[in-house]
Amino acid sequence: MDDQLRNSYEVVVIGGGAAGLSGALMLARARRSVVVIDAGMPRNAPAAGVHGLLGLDGTAPMQLLARGRAEVRGYGGQVVTGEVDAVSREVGADGAGFAVTLADGRTVRARRILVATGLVDEVPDIPGLRSRWGRDVLHCPYCHGWEVRDRAIGVLATGPLSVHQALLFRQWSTDITYFCHTLPPTDEQAEQLAARGIGMVVGEVASVEIVEDRLAGVRLTDGTVVGREALAVAPYLVARAGFLSRLGLRTVEHPSGVGQHLLADATGRTDVAGVWVAGNVTDPAAQVGAAAAAGAAAAAHLNADLVADETRQAVAAHRASFSAESEARIGELVTGERRHGL
Repeated sequence: MDDQLRNSYEVVVIGGGAAGLSGALMLARARRSVVVIDAGMPRNAPAAGVHGLLGLDGTAPMQLLARGRAEVRGYGGQVVTGEVDAVSREVGADGAGFAVTLADGRTVRARRILVATGLVDEVPDIPGLRSRWGRDVLHCPYCHGWEVRDRAIGVLATGPLSVHQALLFRQWSTDITYFCHTLPPTDEQAEQLAARGIGMVVGEVASVEIVEDRLAGVRLTDGTVVGREALAVAPYLVARAGFLSRLGLRTVEHPSGVGQHLLADATGRTDVAGVWVAGNVTDPAAQVGAAAAAGAAAAAHLNADLVADETRQAVAAHRASFSAESEARIGELVTGERRHGL
């Protein structure tokens, strides 16, 4: 990536996933000066492919991002490697804006900010889970269900949507086992699982069993091993947004209970003027296609906000050019010494 940051841009996009690159593409095509600052650690990097994305189904995540970066650059946008440490309000000669400080000390200024930093998946501290994440330890049936169809799938109870997750995965396989772990279902939920033919295992999970680089089962604390070929786990989702604290923007709990997110309206506009958000950082359930669409939509609204601001400034300048003082000056220039004889 091109690491040569200029001093200022009209828009700084923080996060270079599907949402951030899509937003940057829209802005670059709108002839805005735009830079994407990305740490290069996409959430979906462990996955073999991106699914459910029309025309690009199965594309490797890093390949998709490489294509996106090239497209942004093709319209004059920049993509820079870096991690943002803080964003603060700054008032410059051209009006209010922002100072974006990177972890390595570099600083860049922007008129507007688009945040698309996504989420961090916090999985239970169970040996083996993290190393298999995105491979045969999964979370989203729409992302991975087809790839594990008709296999022996386990669902680990971790949160309020775990039963719902089990009922969803039942669409892809008849062999589903629900591991209660430390979160047994309610009587109503247990009835739902039984009605759908989903087995239930009581007992705390100690680890996952790996044989020849494949998930082979789930081990309980009593030593029992239940054979499984895939394990669904609902992680706790944490928005990457700590760098916005100086602006007063902080994450809040998502109503679903799945984790934290940043609040925004339907256009991606936050409560802080000039800051937009898009993708998983505000919508935890958005898949790649939805995140990309949200990035494009937020960028369009952000650009419209810049146009409105520029129009206000132009109108003010236009009116000033026809003030009484300016007309008097023009009159003096036109009449010169004759003004007293008219």
